[in-house]
Amino acid sequence: MKYSKLYKETLLNNVIPFWEKYSIDTANGGYYTCLDTEGKIYDTDKFIWLQGRQAWTFSMLYNKVEKNENWLRIAKNGIDFLRKYGANKNGDFYFSVTAKGEPLVKAYNIFSDCFAAMAFSQYAIASGDEEIRTLAKKTYYNILKRKDNPKGTYEKTTDTRPLIGFSLPMILSNLVLELEAILDPEDVEKTIDYSMHQVMELFLDKKTGLIFENVLPNGSHDNSFNGRLINPGHGIEAMWFMIDIGVRRNDQTLIDKASQTIINILEYSWDSKYGGIFYFLDSKGHPPQQLEWDQKLWWVHLETLVALAKAYQYTDNEALFKWYHKVHEYAWSHFNDPKNGEWFGYLNRQGEILLNLKGGKWKGCFHVPRAMYQCWQSFENIETQIHKT
Repeated sequence: MKYSKLYKETLLNNVIPFWEKYSIDTANGGYYTCLDTEGKIYDTDKFIWLQGRQAWTFSMLYNKVEKNENWLRIAKNGIDFLRKYGANKNGDFYFSVTAKGEPLVKAYNIFSDCFAAMAFSQYAIASGDEEIRTLAKKTYYNILKRKDNPKGTYEKTTDTRPLIGFSLPMILSNLVLELEAILDPEDVEKTIDYSMHQVMELFLDKKTGLIFENVLPNGSHDNSFNGRLINPGHGIEAMWFMIDIGVRRNDQTLIDKASQTIINILEYSWDSKYGGIFYFLDSKGHPPQQLEWDQKLWWVHLETLVALAKAYQYTDNEALFKWYHKVHEYAWSHFNDPKNGEWFGYLNRQGEILLNLKGGKWKGCFHVPRAMYQCWQSFENIETQIHKT
């Protein structure tokens, strides 16, 4: 089977039906994400970033795959819930709420806001709802306003060790492209320039070719747990965001640099004994502080498949395709559940299922369907190019 067909059929016939069938809360609005292997709900709390992610997913599918009215209704179910219950009076989005929308965990970080903005933007494009379009822009500019101190009063660290984190500049590099259709062009270019500099100059280490999760403001490294932390999945995911920017700006140098960084990270983080990509590593080989460092996670492998497919599409570098086959074989044989639908999320180092959930506090309707869509599109282009030659 062609890869494009595999990803398309899995997306439309396996993954999306799972979330359509089990996750929609028709009584309260929004989505249940805590689903077991067979899709049964085991907890009813709602995590705002997962609400945004699922509303984005169904809006994106409506915009890019098929004008399916059921997908638009499902998206609206999440958008209405987010609009009604997602944020406090300042417009900052909570981390979690009850099934009925009562606040549980305050707006202690900025990532709920990022996914709400993505959801509002895609839904505004799908529906033509000007109120949601305005809300998307408002949320985006609120994120930018908070970007230098995203946690605000919830920040636990002092200024003694002023490390800056990779997560926000990484997500901004994708968020700005997601919202490009509704933003001022000057603001788009400004955010792209900021993200490119942060990701490729500050966090990408010139010596090792690896992305560090935390650096000092000048890009140098601190010899501490956080300063030595490598998160392979984050680094690789960011590289496909950089490739998207490179394509948009016709910048082959950026595409090539991002592609090589993918290879660097994979060579460093692949488990040569059991296969798969480690979750966390210490840059100096010390024991990481994260006890789950050696687990194999669904999103890490899916984002790697997306990154490798995109990189190969725009470089024809056979080393990338060899890595793609290696990661594909591992991911599809360990995470995929053809019987019940969707993918398992968490494996131990040996590749055995650690948690048999399909969704929870951190896993929802996002990484699997987004990766299926992105890989489908990349391989459709790759296969077309091969056919032409």
